[in-house]
Amino acid sequence: MTPAINIAKQRRLDYKLHEYTHDSNAVSFGLEAAEKLEVAAAQIFKTLVVETDTGKLAVAILPVDTTLNFKKMAKALSSNKLLSCKKVQMADPKQVERSTGYVLGGVSPLGQKKRLVTVIDSSAQPHTSIYVSAGRRGLEIELPPMQLAETLSACFADIADG
Repeated sequence: MTPAINIAKQRRLDYKLHEYTHDSNAVSFGLEAAEKLEVAAAQIFKTLVVETDTGKLAVAILPVDTTLNFKKMAKALSSNKLLSCKKVQMADPKQVERSTGYVLGGVSPLGQKKRLVTVIDSSAQPHTSIYVSAGRRGLEIELPPMQLAETLSACFADIADG
């Protein structure tokens, strides 16, 4: 049981767990999940932790087949008055593991050690459900994007580049 699953149970979220055998040679954890679970990559979302130019950490949740646009992420954080910043960059992996309690490739937006400001890419909104890491490699949790946003007090914004 991971902290992410515990949160989903406590909050009585409408979720399903999906497990697959993780290949340690996989280049992209997210694309591996899409392939092994036979789900469109646009429905599988990765959890990235960024550091702002003020030293604060934030979480970006976006489809695995896209890349994070740093300018859009900084703008989303500032315009939604979540964090004041002009720039963001990827956070140091050790800092990510310390603040979330998860290993890279298994970082879940749910059940992190420290609650971080979170932005979910707006492409999640039309989906009935999306998949995010359930807290370890090879384990995904499927849930409605609105429930995820409410649980994390997250906002939706255009933060990805196709």
